[in-house]
Amino acid sequence: MSATASSAISVAAKPLKSLALSSRSPLPSAASVAFPAPRRRLVLVACTAGDGSKPTILVAEKLGEAGVKLLEDFANVDCSYNLTPEELNTKISLCDALIVRSGTKVGREVFESSRGRLKVVGRAGVGIDNVDLSAATEFGCLVVNAPTANTIAAAEHGIALLAGMARNVAQADASVKAGEWKRNKYVGVSLVGKTLAVMGFGKVGTEVARRAKGLGMRVIAHDPYAPADRAHAIGVDLVSFDEALATADFISLHMPLTPATSKILNDETFAKMKKGVRIVNVARGGVIDEDALVRALDAGIVAQAALDVFTKEPPAKDSPLVQHERVTVTPHLGASTMEAQEGVAIEIAEAVVGALNGELAATAVNAPMVSAEVLTELKPYVILAEKLGRLAVQLVAGGSGVKNVKVSYTSARATDDLDTRLLRAMITKGIIEPISDVYVNLVNADFTAKQRGLRISEERVLLDGSPENPLETITVQLGNVESKFASSLSESGEVKVEGRVKDGVPHLTKVGSFEVDVTLEGSIILCRQVDQPGMIGTVGSILGESNVNVNFMSVGRIAPRKQAIMAIGVDDQPSKETLKKIGEIPAVEEFVFLKV
Repeated sequence: MSATASSAISVAAKPLKSLALSSRSPLPSAASVAFPAPRRRLVLVACTAGDGSKPTILVAEKLGEAGVKLLEDFANVDCSYNLTPEELNTKISLCDALIVRSGTKVGREVFESSRGRLKVVGRAGVGIDNVDLSAATEFGCLVVNAPTANTIAAAEHGIALLAGMARNVAQADASVKAGEWKRNKYVGVSLVGKTLAVMGFGKVGTEVARRAKGLGMRVIAHDPYAPADRAHAIGVDLVSFDEALATADFISLHMPLTPATSKILNDETFAKMKKGVRIVNVARGGVIDEDALVRALDAGIVAQAALDVFTKEPPAKDSPLVQHERVTVTPHLGASTMEAQEGVAIEIAEAVVGALNGELAATAVNAPMVSAEVLTELKPYVILAEKLGRLAVQLVAGGSGVKNVKVSYTSARATDDLDTRLLRAMITKGIIEPISDVYVNLVNADFTAKQRGLRISEERVLLDGSPENPLETITVQLGNVESKFASSLSESGEVKVEGRVKDGVPHLTKVGSFEVDVTLEGSIILCRQVDQPGMIGTVGSILGESNVNVNFMSVGRIAPRKQAIMAIGVDDQPSKETLKKIGEIPAVEEFVFLKV
């Protein structure tokens, strides 16, 4: 006998576009889960010192006056700029909070030197590449950022680069100042009637699109998670990645830097573009393969580029890209307006003050502390939950919109004895994080899901038996979607994956209606095949010939000599040629490669 209890997070029903993942495209690797050191409370509380004095906030880089004033109303503020790492490590033991921009590295040594006093690190801006999130979580320090105040400034800079590039403003200016007058050399192109592809339709991308429409451009966009109705409201058509590349006269990049987007513009993608395309990047330098861009410029595929960001900043003085005649460059000025600087200062000051008051900010980018007992018990299930989310979204066909997620937990424990918030957060993380610059955790998971129009419902099935283990199985189902692997669909039409923890190790135990058993490590190849002798050997031989190590293999079937699902765990990503050979086996009806 079993009993079922259900709950739901109800949010706006705008579609969440899935990440199109297949064996023909690079897949993001799973983000690691940082497990913090033992603490006894879930609520983040970092208040005044025991003697009633104000907390101390160290501002290590220039912050707008309005933000500093807000901090001074609450705390003792030490504005010390251009600190050496040694000076920062010395000061930090006397501080409850630290505010930095992008120029100060906040590594493990900073948290160790704080001796547990540092409660909050505020990053005045979006990116947090300079903060060691794992160490922050381990030492019980909350990290917050200011993701919204830079939006308009970045969009305006993108448009400035777009227009300046089209009319050769920078090159013509340098020519005139060198005593030349070459009007014919610097004839530009018009923006009116041209097609702009906005790659990444978040806050900045949306504002760029609005402004480009005002300039008379036709605007298309690609973003796997962008709601179609929001795009249509401002006259923008959402298209596939390849269609955007093939159609655009101008491309403006506004995507985060993730494993899925690293060097997403490369030799292969440049070859798909319209000859004479012009590219603007005010997002992240690493999304462009800079050597490939130089080759595309020299070949005439790319007519011009305007770049505000680079893989390494500052770039080398003799960089062929920076020195290229048809490239306009600026030193990461996207957020550099007086208004944006003040806005960022206020946003980060409010976040830091709120965190020191014990409030859980939506801009937190690392997980709050969970009691040692709960975390130790749930640790393997947390890993299982995230990996099931990642697998499920990879099974969705690229054009489908993910709106509804149903999570089922089977357990012999009473509902009150099973807190699923962390598990739900990790499933949300697995679905959303691979192509987003949002760090999903217990603090912001529900907020992030709501922002992206994702509805998550939970069902708890109470089993008879001993409640020794917190859970027996976790099942993730994505409703109203198309699947790139038809066998992953349940009888009711949802993409369905199920897993359990065996001897402390997460296992995938069901895909659709097929029973499998494979450890969730490395990567997985799923094959639907005709159940016949020799299939395991045939597939194993193809992988072996390509030096791909198999760590686990399992076959689930309907009945002997009927259809079966082969689940193969591999340590390495097989090449496209290897996967093609597997697909060409006559008995293989369909297959999919999944990055765990």
